Amino acid sequence: MIRRLTLTNFRNYRAAALATADRPIVLFGPNGAGKTNLLEAISFLAPGRGLRRATLDDVASREGDGSWAVAAEVEGALGLATLGTGLERALEQSEAPSRACRIDREPVGSAVAFADHLRVIWLVPAMDTLFAGAPSERRRFLDRLALAVDAEHAGRVNAFERALRSRNRLLEERLPDPQWLDAVEHETAELAVAVASLRAETVSRLAAVLADRRGSAFPPAEIALDGWMEKLIPAHPAVEIEERYRAVLRDNRARDAAAGRTLDGPHLTDLSVVYADKGIAAADASTGEQKALLIGLVLAHARLIAAMTGFAPVLLLDEVVAHLDPSRRRTLHEELTQVGAQVWMTGADPALFAEVAGAASMVEVSSGRLEPRSR
Repeated sequence: MIRRLTLTNFRNYRAAALATADRPIVLFGPNGAGKTNLLEAISFLAPGRGLRRATLDDVASREGDGSWAVAAEVEGALGLATLGTGLERALEQSEAPSRACRIDREPVGSAVAFADHLRVIWLVPAMDTLFAGAPSERRRFLDRLALAVDAEHAGRVNAFERALRSRNRLLEERLPDPQWLDAVEHETAELAVAVASLRAETVSRLAAVLADRRGSAFPPAEIALDGWMEKLIPAHPAVEIEERYRAVLRDNRARDAAAGRTLDGPHLTDLSVVYADKGIAAADASTGEQKALLIGLVLAHARLIAAMTGFAPVLLLDEVVAHLDPSRRRTLHEELTQVGAQVWMTGADPALFAEVAGAASMVEVSSGRLEPRSR
């Protein structure tokens, strides 16, 4: 959990600090005050590009010099630690600014190292259309789930996408070198199976947690991966699947060259979600049901991470309670307590948090300023 959070030149926060206790943190205030910005800052303490997938330059304060910093004193599986990340201004104008990551003020290679101390999960309004949206959005959601299971996953996904781009560029040539293609496809297949394997493991583990949660006020979901590679993984060795995918890539060079892209592989896999009680695809459920299904998935994922790592994650819930009726709000707070995660919630109206206000740290956000309010 986060004990203290400090922001410097991050979005609309020139300088802000917040000490927290072992209770939910509720951020309330008008739209545009900076509630989501604060959650985004916390999300940079996890591997990846944060909950908005913003560029490093985008999150810098417009009134600053382009640099920014987020630091947190955390208590996790390895005890107390200080995590820090930010964009440092280049000393020479010719140098590009770079993101720095530190643990206890010592440099580390990337935010992947933060996962030993802190796991972060989030649910934001942009995810409300997840089930009815494009498969690419569900893959991104799935990869975020997998990233909390294995912090190295993002690196493998990026490497796989680079390998696909290299293959596509070779196929654009009039007479591509077959040896180069063989080498690139060999690497592509290895990375593809590594990516698909962790996705399959994550979905399998999460499905088991979801099955144990029947009876919750949030409707149970049944999840599966829609991809031939992921279906083979439980019963076949990785080397066999790699060879099969290499054969697919080799046999489809002409087709892929004509299409200008690789038309088979885990970069096209979809996450299938079914509303179990009704036996219908989540995309066919009502808007309210889809929201409840999504909350149930995120809560199950938090439980999974807690069971796998031995410590509960930090859970960021942006504008979630505004779409829930009072009964569901009470149930959400009860389930969050059972998960044991440190929860950060946002909302414009503090009245929406009446069920939890007595046990939460209420913080008013106004133009990038944080004002804890007494209960």
